[in-house]
Amino acid sequence: MTVRGAPRLGGVIEQLVEQIEARYEDAQSELSDPAVIADRRRYADAGRRFNQLAPAARLAEEWRLARSDAEGAEELLAEDGEDPELRDELRSARERLVRLEEEIRLAMVEPDPNDGKDVIVEIRAGAGGDEAALWAGDLFRMFTRYADRRGFATETLGASDGAYAFAVKGDGAYSVFKWEGGTHRVQRVPETESQGRIHTSTATVAVLPEAEEVDVEIDPGDLEIDVYRSSGPGGQSVNTTDSAVRITHKPSGVVVSMQDEKSQLQNREKAMRVLRARLYEAKLAEQQAELAADRRAQVGTGERAEKIRTYNFPERRVTDHRVKYTGHNLDAMLGGELDDYTAALQDADKRARLEAQARGQV
Repeated sequence: MTVRGAPRLGGVIEQLVEQIEARYEDAQSELSDPAVIADRRRYADAGRRFNQLAPAARLAEEWRLARSDAEGAEELLAEDGEDPELRDELRSARERLVRLEEEIRLAMVEPDPNDGKDVIVEIRAGAGGDEAALWAGDLFRMFTRYADRRGFATETLGASDGAYAFAVKGDGAYSVFKWEGGTHRVQRVPETESQGRIHTSTATVAVLPEAEEVDVEIDPGDLEIDVYRSSGPGGQSVNTTDSAVRITHKPSGVVVSMQDEKSQLQNREKAMRVLRARLYEAKLAEQQAELAADRRAQVGTGERAEKIRTYNFPERRVTDHRVKYTGHNLDAMLGGELDDYTAALQDADKRARLEAQARGQV
């Protein structure tokens, strides 16, 4: 006897589970291969693949257990169809199968190939004058605190009034920070506002996967490099020597300036890292327009009406407009607790990509 209403077990989801198990077994074997172990880069790549597959492998194991429970309950109910405990067990197993099938599909959405890369984050004051410059500094501190909480290392590449650039280093940094690219809008009463009126200001954020030299070839002949005397704070040695560097990539028109270091060589190295990351991101935008929006689209113009997220100080409210997610945890967020927003954005992205795959668009 077959219990009516039972879901069809197996089929497409079983093929997916078998695929997960095979790939996970291959990843385990690769990690124990002496030739892979001897090659540091191959071993790191193998470890990354293993870690990416591990959550899906756990879900596959849970799915097999749930299916076994469902089949066992069905067999027993065929002998004694009136046992309420068995019916509860079957219902519970079916619910687990439905939930696990959805989670397995989401877990197997192909990741962004850049997710494992380090990133360079650039923050610029947008609309709002001095208040926008202060807001850019607040975002810089928020992001560096978030990086620290996630176990990433940060390196400041440039910091001046209203303009910041820093690197975030660690496996998966891009997968975490790529959601922060865009216009961040703040609504608050400035300290200089005597009437208590709320002002709206913005800052733009660009998140660039840091490119290695093999990712982007830059012809030295395409570069125009200028050196000049640094300005702003930094001490006598910074302000009295030609240590600042401005690099112009003539074919693209991209210009990068660095002046924070005392050494011209150090400023040049940092400027080249930022330039390489910008060119790499533009290259990705051309090749994969549907997967990686170009930097101009990511940043926008910085106008108040453009925003990916709004931070409302009077209500202690933060709203991410892309996923309609709102929390009243402003202070915690400014302290670097962005995890809930990152998770919501990652989940929405996976679901969108899963739907696109189902339509044959990916």
